[in-house]
Formats: sequence, C-alpha cells, structure tokens
Amino acid sequence: MVAGKQQSVGVSPPDGGWGWVIVGCCFMVTVCTRAVTRCISIFFVEFQGHFGAEYSATAWIHSLVDCITMLCAPVGSLVGNRWSCRVAVMLGGVLSSCGLLLSSFSTSLELLYLTTGVLTGLGFALCYTPAIALVGCYFQQRKALAYGIAMSGSGIGTFVLAPVLQLLIELYSWRGALLIMSAVVANLCVCGALMRPITVQEQTEEATCGEVSLQDAELSIKPPKEAEVGLLPLTLPGEKPNPSPKKRRFSFSRTEYSFLLQPDFLGLAVSFLFLASGCSLPFVYLVPYALSAGISHQHAAFLMSILGVIDIVGNITFGWLTDQRCLKPHRLSCYILSVAMEGLCCIFAPLLRSFRLLLPFAILYGYFDGAYVALIPVVTSDVVGAKHLSLALGVVYFLHAIPYLLSPPIGGLLVDITESYTGTFLLSGTALLASAFILSALVGIRRCRRLLTVEHAQLPPPADR
Repeated sequence: MVAGKQQSVGVSPPDGGWGWVIVGCCFMVTVCTRAVTRCISIFFVEFQGHFGAEYSATAWIHSLVDCITMLCAPVGSLVGNRWSCRVAVMLGGVLSSCGLLLSSFSTSLELLYLTTGVLTGLGFALCYTPAIALVGCYFQQRKALAYGIAMSGSGIGTFVLAPVLQLLIELYSWRGALLIMSAVVANLCVCGALMRPITVQEQTEEATCGEVSLQDAELSIKPPKEAEVGLLPLTLPGEKPNPSPKKRRFSFSRTEYSFLLQPDFLGLAVSFLFLASGCSLPFVYLVPYALSAGISHQHAAFLMSILGVIDIVGNITFGWLTDQRCLKPHRLSCYILSVAMEGLCCIFAPLLRSFRLLLPFAILYGYFDGAYVALIPVVTSDVVGAKHLSLALGVVYFLHAIPYLLSPPIGGLLVDITESYTGTFLLSGTALLASAFILSALVGIRRCRRLLTVEHAQLPPPADR
C-alpha cells in the first residue's frame, strides 16, 4: 500500500440487489406509519359514541399523531446515525405497536391522546426518516424510481386499510380493531431487521475541496456483525480520523450539521414550510366542499378514492420519468412544476361546482401530489448529498410538523367566517405557489451566480506593468 493513500474497499451503490429489499421494507414502513395515520380518522365516530366527545376533540388524535411523527423526525435521524437504521426502525416498531395496544384498553379520550397520539407518533418518527434515508444510500442511478415505489406505500396502504379497518370495527369493535392494528404495526420490527446497514467511506485522500460529494464516495455493504453503525460520517481531507467509532456515536460533529448553513438547503427549508401549510388542506376539505356543492355522499367519497389511487400512480410514474437521462439533471425543476401544478389546481377549485368538474381536479391534484412526495427525498439528497441525507430528512419532516397541526384548523376557521370553502382552497393554492416560487428564485439565483463565475473566469488576466 502506498504511503499517504487510503484505498477503498467498498463498491458503488448497488442500484438493485439487496437494495430492492430495502425498498420493500421502506414501502411497508410507509404503510404502517403514514397509511395507518390517515386511517385513524375511521375510528372517530366510534370514539365520539363511546366517550361522548365532539368531532373537534377526537380530531386532535389524528393531529397529534401527524405532528409528533414529523416533530420527532430529527430524533429518528439521530438514532439512525448514532446506532443504525435497523435499531431505529425496530425500536420505533416496538413503541408504536405498544401505543396502539395500550389504546385498545383506553378508558378516556385523554388517554388516547397519550397512547395513540404521543407514543405511537414517537414510534412512527423513529421508523420513518431512517427507512427513507437508507433507500437513498442503496440507489443512485434509479433513486427516483426506488423512492417512488417506496413512498407509494402511503396511498396503497390507505386504499387497502380503510375498508379492512371498517370491517374489523364492525366485527370486533374499535378496541379489537386497534388490537389487530397493533399486531400489524409490529411488523415494523421485521422490516427493521431486514435493513442491512451500510457505511459511506472515502474513496481517496486526493480530494481538492473540503466537502466529499456523492460521486467521490463509495458504499461498502458490511455483514450484520461488522456493521454496527448505520451511516458513518466521512473523514474529510485534512481531518484526523477518529480511532474510536464508539465514542463518535455520542458526540456531535460540526461536519454532520454543516448542511444547515448551505444557502440551497435554507431556501429548500423555507419552501417546505409553505408546502406543508398548503398540501394537507385539500385532503381534509375536498369531501365537505363537494357535499356543499350538492354532490352526493357516494360521489364525494369516490373523489377521495380517485385522488388516492392517482396519488400512487404519481409516486411511481413520476419517479421513473425523472430517472431518465433527459430529465435526471432537471429533477428540481420537475419538483417545482409538480408543486406549482398542485397550487394552480387549488386556485381554480372554487370554480368547480359539479362532480364532472371536480373529477379532473382529483386526478390532477392526486397525480402531482404523488409526484412531489416521491421527489422530496430525492431533491433533498441532490442538495445535501447522501452523507447528510438522514439528518437533512429529519429537519425536512420536522418543518412539516407545525403546519400540519395548524393549517386544518385555520382552514376550518376560514370556512366558519366566510361560510364558504373558497378561502380555504385559495389559502392552500397560495401557499403551494409560494413554495414553488421560492425554489424557482433559488434556481434562478444559482444559475446567475454560475454564469457570473464562468464569465469572471474567462476574463483575461490583468497585464503586468
């Protein structure tokens, strides 16, 4: 071995092989977290009848699960980085399963807030971010397609679980249904056990900049006994290697969180705040708006079913499209387009007052919703790199927490004040368009800066006097 050289023992991202097992596990994680969260509202009528509560009181259960899942996403990232994705997902599976198990024995609505809202939400937070981040470490060439398949678990799970849960409630009451759901969610532990950790290692020491990009690194897949740490930080050029990995688990490195100061990531974070403020409102208010327009209950429910199914199509097809050679360099632009199209759909929604007009809305909104959801981890990875992906996704989903908690009540307040759903849909559309505009401005500034740099480099050097 030549002195001063560090040879890599890793391989390039597999883009297949065990990576498809990771995609399947992440698919099941999204089923057991996001789909189950969406289906919790099915229990609301039962909770109202049993505890004598109002709809607004029971709705806090759904808001708490959603908010805690996103609010504690950085905790999931931290556990995944310090130990491994396997540990994070298995621990989250135990907590969320215990939360639903205890919920089946609840004697008050306040206890459901604690067990279903807080405990189950915390378990979901430990599972969600590490599983998504691990997919990005196994795939490079087909990353968008892999994420499209993995994230489609939310739509497919909702489509399957909703009627199954209704049947379980009719057969075994809401307590029995929660008990069975506890057993289903416990399969997160199985998914976690299959998530073989990988480490990111430096390829050579001859890097010319202080930051190692994804192209300058290789992924080394280790056997389970050797791979105790999930995503090890890279040793940067000029930085002394740490001889004690175990100590590194419990110490924070500045390089791990350096992405927080990147202008591109800051712009992305602000855009996510606006995105989260607008994206959930159509899911909450589409059916009530359709009913207020004189559409039957059956047709209103069918609109939501169509939206959910097309959401799945958007996940997979848009992921496949943006993996093609012609579109791969423009994935951020494709993401901006999908968010902007969602915003335009919401802006024009108040003009649609019949089932025939709302059907195209459900199709377009559902497709572009699935498209941008699949691209969130891809765009984040493109901005911060695979090295920071887990922590960055934790921050990204953390930014979704408060808007998810507050935007539905604000939308409802607008309905109460104006006695119309126009303001709610306009709020949603404006927030989504603002998110797209912020990223568009970021892309424009980056291109102008790049052109100025190129022009400055092409200027002739000043003549010597």
